[in-house]
Amino acid sequence: MSDDRDRSSLAVPPSAQDHRQGALSAAAVLVMYGDYESPQSAKVYRLIKAVQYQLRNSFGAPDLCFIFRHFPQTQIHPQAQHAAEAAEAAAAQGLFWPMHESLFIHQQSLGNGFLVEYANDLGLDISRFLQDISKQTYADRVNDDIASGHQSGVVTEPALFINGIRYRDRWNILQLMAAIANSSP
Repeated sequence: MSDDRDRSSLAVPPSAQDHRQGALSAAAVLVMYGDYESPQSAKVYRLIKAVQYQLRNSFGAPDLCFIFRHFPQTQIHPQAQHAAEAAEAAAAQGLFWPMHESLFIHQQSLGNGFLVEYANDLGLDISRFLQDISKQTYADRVNDDIASGHQSGVVTEPALFINGIRYRDRWNILQLMAAIANSSP
C-alpha cells in the first residue's frame, strides 16, 4: 500500500461549495491548498494571479476556474487557522475574495485587531464578523478543507491540482501556464 503523500489526484472534486473564480465547467480547474501565514502560499497565489492575468490578456475570457481551499499549518503558522476562519466569516457576508487578498497582502499582521481592521476596510458588518470569529463559527469549514487535502495526499502547503491531478513541476509562470494548457481537453 502506498503512502498518502504519493497520491497524485484530488480526492474531493471541485464543487459549488468551493471558493472559486470562474466556472466549474471551465476547461482547466486549478485547486490550491494554501495557508495565509505562509510566504510560499502567498508567492504561489501571486503566481496564479499572474497566470490569470496572462490568460485574460492573451485569450480574453480565460477558460480557467481557480479554487482556493484552506490548509493552515498551525504548527508553524499559529495565526493561519484564525485567518482562514476570518476569510470564511467574510465569505458569509459575500466578500471572501477581497478578504483573501487582504490576508495574503498583510500576512505578517494576522492578529485579531488587524483582522477586524481588514473587515472594517471591506465594509463588513463588524458585529457579525466578531461574533463569527469569537464563536469559531467556520472552524468546521476550514477543517473540512484540511481533511480534503489530507485525503489527496497534501501534507504541506502550497499544493496545486490541475483538473484533479497534482501539479509537481516548477513554480513559475511558464511551467504553470503550460501545465494548464496541456490539461485542457
